Amino acid sequence: MTELQETTADIRRIIPVLDAMQVEVVELERTSVAARIPSDPNVNHFGTAYAGSLFTVAEVLGGLLPRTSLAVEGGVPLVKSVTIDFLRPATTAVVARASITEDEIARVLAEYDERGKSDFELVAELTDEAGTVVGRTRGLYQLRRF
Repeated sequence: MTELQETTADIRRIIPVLDAMQVEVVELERTSVAARIPSDPNVNHFGTAYAGSLFTVAEVLGGLLPRTSLAVEGGVPLVKSVTIDFLRPATTAVVARASITEDEIARVLAEYDERGKSDFELVAELTDEAGTVVGRTRGLYQLRRF
């Protein structure tokens, strides 16, 4: 099993709705993460991507970074707030992708070491199979010692 498959299985176990949505982690790098949802079962009554599914696949990205660049002993990711802009309807699978800079990684880890917590912002773009940006989120997360 690959690291992406293991991470997908793990988040689906931890958050069962992700399993129902068939969320798949497709990128897990030091400075970037991405997850994908298929069209089915994530459609609404209009036959386009359900807003809640789009929100969820983007929101979960903040929880993936502590598995890569923000991995620290006892560190747990928390979401503080997320806003979403729905830009276009999606009728295909959708990928949510976000990145973080090396400077931001260093800042978050230093603040976490000093205070036991650190907030960070993550902007995600959601694209359909044609590469059209169908949504964008801005999330405020916290890496917190537990």
